[in-house]
Order: sequence, then structure tokens, then C-alpha cells
Amino acid sequence: MTLLASLLSLLQAATTTPLPHDPLPQDWRTIPDDEVLVMRLSGDRVVVIRLAAELSPAHVDNISRLATAGWWNGESVYRVQENWVTQWGDATEKKTLPSGVASSVTPEFEIAHFRPAQRMSRTDTHSAVAGITADGWPVASDGRGHQWLTHCYGMVGVARDAPPTSGTGAELFTPIGQSARRLDRNYAVAGRVIEGMSYLSALTRGPPPMGVLGDAKGRTTIISVALASDMPLATRPRFEYRAADNIRFAALVRHRENPPAPTIGSGGADVCEIPLEVRRAR
Repeated sequence: MTLLASLLSLLQAATTTPLPHDPLPQDWRTIPDDEVLVMRLSGDRVVVIRLAAELSPAHVDNISRLATAGWWNGESVYRVQENWVTQWGDATEKKTLPSGVASSVTPEFEIAHFRPAQRMSRTDTHSAVAGITADGWPVASDGRGHQWLTHCYGMVGVARDAPPTSGTGAELFTPIGQSARRLDRNYAVAGRVIEGMSYLSALTRGPPPMGVLGDAKGRTTIISVALASDMPLATRPRFEYRAADNIRFAALVRHRENPPAPTIGSGGADVCEIPLEVRRAR
């Protein structure tokens, strides 16, 4: 049997035989419609973001108000930096915010509590301890009372100028290459891309050093951004996340930290390496 045939056989067996780290039906839980942000790009591309309403409430409130006001409609994805981030909003960063949207937001660089349902076995270069919350968010702590959401691939951060209060949520970004953990506690995290990340990561890169697309023709147009809760019932996309507060997710973490042979593990993993599964509601 060839190597390819062996791999295909193993894959087929894995998809038919339940494993200890496979989820059960009760592990899937609904994401509220008002925490689902739908961004439609030119070329019939759709990106869906899950908002971290409980962990970053002030920024999510601003983002929700911006979406309801249609503020992003007609704006663009204007920065695509190789192995770093994709950023969108108003390229001039001078557009007036709608009424009711705070122009100065108290920074949510940290979260109120560190309550992971599953903890990583080892520390990493950015935190003393990290893990996954019951509702599927990657979090970390220095072990001294400071805790935060981590800038993993696909997380949605709030861009800002030098003043810490300048991140309103009007300009957003997502890491598209390596995890951007060095941004932890320096930028607020307001959500995570749960569908359509391939569109944001595959865009043509802008020029160095920052990847800003100076020519409007090279930017990707944002057709619309809307909360699912503001969309007609018949067209609302509905999603479920895989909960982490169970032995199956614990087994998933341990599986990533100690993969079976012939893969060689190190006995540990970065929190950004843990898959946070989301699916369309059935």
C-alpha cells in the first residue's frame, strides 16, 4: 500500500470511528443573532464575525451601533500586510461617527476575569497561563491579576492611534499570518472571524512596510456590514460554537499537546493552536 493510500485509509477510519475528543450533539451551543456580524465584500464574498459581547462589551456596543447605522457600507479593506494583518474601515480615518457611537472608548485591552474551562499544560512566551473559555474564546493571564483575549489567527482586533482611548471599533483588523500575540494587552479584541476567513487572508498584499493600499482601485469594497439580528428572519445566518466545558474538549487539548505517533509532540501547545469549532446551525 502506498503512503497516500495509507493516509487516506487512516482518514476514512477517523471520520467513521468516534474519538474521545470528538464533540457530542450537546456540545454545540447557539451564538445569539446580535453577536453575529455579517460583512459582505465585493465579488460576492461574505465574512462572518462572532462578537465577544461579554468580554469586550464597550467595543462591541460601538461596533453594533456602527453596523446598525450602516457606517461601513461603501468603505473598504484598505490594508493587507504580509504575514501580519488585514484591516478595514474608513481608509482616511476621518469619517464622522454616527450619533450614539462613542468617539472615545475606555480601553478593553484586558478582560474582567480569567475563567478558562480548559487550561494549556505549559506557559508560553506571552503569558503565564492560557486556555479556552467555556464559550470558546482563547484567553491568557500573567498570573498576577491581568488577563486578556489573545490575538490568534482570525481574531478581530480594534485598530487605534497612539491614545489608548482612540480605538472606537470603526477600524478593525484580523491577523492573517502568524499569531499576533505581541499585540495582547495593547489592542482590544472584539471578536473572531467564524466564516470567510479565506477571503481576508487571500487578498493581494499591500506594499511594505505597512501593507496600506494607497490606490483605491486596489482596495476591496465593503458592500455592507450588518448584525444578523437586524436582518430579515429568512436570511439570517445562524451559528453554533463548540463548548469547551466538557471532557471531550479537554481531550482535544491534550490531543493537540500530545499527538499520537508518528507525529512528534512536545507535551505542550500554544493556545492559538487549539481549533475553536463553529458550524452553521442545523
